[in-house]
Amino acid sequence: QIFNQHNAEAPNLEPAFHRMAQMEPNLDHDVSWFLLPSYWAKMVVALISFLCFANSYDGDFVFDDSEAIINNKDLRAETPLGDLWYHDFWGSKLSSNTSHKSYRPLTVLTFRINCLFAGGFYPVGFHVINIILHCTISVLMVDVFSILLGGLQFSNKGRRLNLAPKSSLLAALLFAVHPVHTECVAGIVGRADLLCALFFLLSFLGYCKAFKENKEGHTFSVFWVLVSVVLGAIAMLCKEQGITILGLNAVFDALVINKINLLELIRKLLYKDKSLENAGLLRKGLLFRITLLMCGGAGILYIRWRIMGTGPPAFTEVDNPASFADSLFVRAINYNYYYSLNAWLLLCPWWLCFDWSMGCIPLIKSVSDWRIIALAALWFCLIGLICQALCSEDSHKRRILTLGLGFLIIPFLPASNLFFRVGFVVAERVIYLPSIGYCILFTYGFSLLSKQAKKKKILAVAVLGILLINVMRCALRSSQWRSEEQLFRSALSVCPLNAKVSHSLTSNL
Repeated sequence: QIFNQHNAEAPNLEPAFHRMAQMEPNLDHDVSWFLLPSYWAKMVVALISFLCFANSYDGDFVFDDSEAIINNKDLRAETPLGDLWYHDFWGSKLSSNTSHKSYRPLTVLTFRINCLFAGGFYPVGFHVINIILHCTISVLMVDVFSILLGGLQFSNKGRRLNLAPKSSLLAALLFAVHPVHTECVAGIVGRADLLCALFFLLSFLGYCKAFKENKEGHTFSVFWVLVSVVLGAIAMLCKEQGITILGLNAVFDALVINKINLLELIRKLLYKDKSLENAGLLRKGLLFRITLLMCGGAGILYIRWRIMGTGPPAFTEVDNPASFADSLFVRAINYNYYYSLNAWLLLCPWWLCFDWSMGCIPLIKSVSDWRIIALAALWFCLIGLICQALCSEDSHKRRILTLGLGFLIIPFLPASNLFFRVGFVVAERVIYLPSIGYCILFTYGFSLLSKQAKKKKILAVAVLGILLINVMRCALRSSQWRSEEQLFRSALSVCPLNAKVSHSLTSNL
């Protein structure tokens, strides 16, 4: 309706808009879904996200909570606040050989504030804050998805327009009720991921504000670009993944603000096409903004490197067996298998486990292993999506697919083992941010199916059914995180080969 009205009155309304992108086919046009005012859409998302995880509010301290909170001396009043900046997430000195180098001082600071206000180590306050954080993030997702799916445009009064209200609501609901988020919300140490996601989204929205007074992409606010960099730094001080927002802001700038065709740009670079000089990139300030983002990111990483020291974190073979394999082939094939498992958890989050190490996932050592099929399926889908994102003649399709893949892949890179060894095999908590990309791709796929389907209401009912199943799965999974015995028993049914799970359950009993 908004799209049709906009088209009908385009000659009169055009001066009233500061256009960030050309008018493209509206994603909502073929989506058979609820259309709610922005305020009510956010209220619905907040309520449903609360219902999913509300039953975890009175859970105990479980699993890693003991080491990160109860046994962490940085949370005690007698420890100087300055020590937080020289200790890792678990309270060990960053210079120690046993430190995991997980530098998250702002997350630890929130734990300490929890203890201060509660007067001790009482888990209820910790759980309530986690639930509130997830609800807040889910509400922010309505605005984020409206930009990623509908484009960035402002009215003459400087108010951002939501050109995809139905699609953004659906994507935000998918994010709010995804069962893979249970570990971050119901597990108290998952607050690192929640705080990181909060400032990650604020950094993105802040970057979008840089173009509020923009007309045709010629002017922008340096102040808001710098604010975005600062918020990205805060996100990284909550968890390492936060730094990836600077790269995503650059991708968003290139695709949405400057409407760059990546395939065409690659061709011009390869053939040294002189038309690049007339591309208007310098005039629109893209290179200057990317330079600011790169310099900010490099500065943040350098400061973090100086604080944490140059030594790599100390992990054992049982934490990540594939990374200790002598053969490069074995390492590569198992890393890719882990990627396929993460993708499967996004698609079908039914088999969830708090720990996937110590025999839970046996190594693939030859191409005769049937699990190779999972790798082939993953790369078949990824290559197909990448080809569509680069080669499609539809600029709207290229933009959404590229942004979806960007938000799916880039936040996952720190956990990919590509740049450094990580201390886990598969971890559901690291999929919290990449699930944004999954929600974008799911919503876009739903819009394409709706366009082709003759009975759109049946398709909408099916998606509603998926949401309801996810809500019930979240509630069930949240109840399993209420106590260690329930958590360990649930893990034993998923990973019966996991020695850590068996040992944890035995010790608990």
